[in-house]
Amino acid sequence: MIKAVFFDMNETLLNLSVLKEHFDKHFEDSYALKYWFVKLLHTSTVTGVMDEYKNFGELAGVVLESLFYENGKILTSETKTEILTSFRKMPPYSDVADALKLLNQNNIRTVAVSNSSREMIKEQLTNAGIIDLFHAYYSVDAVQKYKPFKEIYQYAAREENIPTENVVMVASHDWDLFGAKKAGLKTACIERKKEIFNPYYFPADLYKTDLVELVREIIKIK
Repeated sequence: MIKAVFFDMNETLLNLSVLKEHFDKHFEDSYALKYWFVKLLHTSTVTGVMDEYKNFGELAGVVLESLFYENGKILTSETKTEILTSFRKMPPYSDVADALKLLNQNNIRTVAVSNSSREMIKEQLTNAGIIDLFHAYYSVDAVQKYKPFKEIYQYAAREENIPTENVVMVASHDWDLFGAKKAGLKTACIERKKEIFNPYYFPADLYKTDLVELVREIIKIK
């Protein structure tokens, strides 16, 4: 029986559209935001492999500087602050609140698990208007290893005092679900964009394009 659902936040619960608007002001390439995000994840993974750790916000700022430099653009302190601040103010997708309420109604704990700091997680959930629908939230700062390293998933499960086999990780990122699966969790993919799930990663247990429908399937798991 599923006792808790762990949620990734960025692009899973929170829509990056606001962030994209800021990138579109400075780059003609529509893939600039995606490149920044991928490079940020690459940086966090490399630091993890090398047993080093820096706050996600610090890495985000450095990678943003790199993106502007690579494109021959000047990144002012004002622009840097504007972009990174917008990361804290992303709206939830339209299906998020109803999905969280459904889990609450079925006595399944809702938990956010993010690469962001605890302070930033709280701010993001508050700005999105959904913090009251969560029972808890955990940052990789607690283990100093970013997702998809297994430490954060297992840490959150221990803190919740729930066996990993009774937890489902929900994310839109195949690499995140791969990490959760390796850590012993069940996994559910919410398909927020047209993208092939990497065939070299462990497949998710569930796939849906609507979060409410996905949650209904999670509730059925015995």
